[in-house]
Parts: sequence; structure tokens; C-alpha cells
Amino acid sequence: MARSNACCLVLLLLCGALLLEMSPGTMLASAVICPQYCLDVDYMTCPSTGDEQLSPKCNCCLAPKGCTLHLKDGTSVSCS
Repeated sequence: MARSNACCLVLLLLCGALLLEMSPGTMLASAVICPQYCLDVDYMTCPSTGDEQLSPKCNCCLAPKGCTLHLKDGTSVSCS
């Protein structure tokens, strides 16, 4: 009886995973590796806020997509 219940539970979990499309391969492919370094950023601008100078993020991994990091040496890095 216990073996039958265990098989039903495993089958139910597999069906749930298929319905939710949570296969282990797709969960691993969506992982993002964030580098652990900081650029010398003066300020940040984003399209959603126009030319407003926002407080800087360390690098593009931490900044929202589409924003630009303006470095203290006068150059800029676009976070796409």
C-alpha cells in the first residue's frame, strides 16, 4: 500500500512539473552569472527617467537593462 501511494505521489509531481513547464534543463539555462567587480561609476541614466542622473550601480549586471553607466573618466557603458 505504501509503495502504491509513493508511486502516485511521484506521478502527481511529474504531471505538475509538466503542467508548469518547470523542467530542470530550462531552470538552469535561465541562471545569470553576475561578475563581482565595480566600475568607477559617477552616475547612471535610464530611458524611463530621461536625463535624470540616478545613483550609480556597480556594473551592468546590477543596473536595469537599457540604462547607461557614466564613468568618472568621462566614458560611458550601455547596459543592454
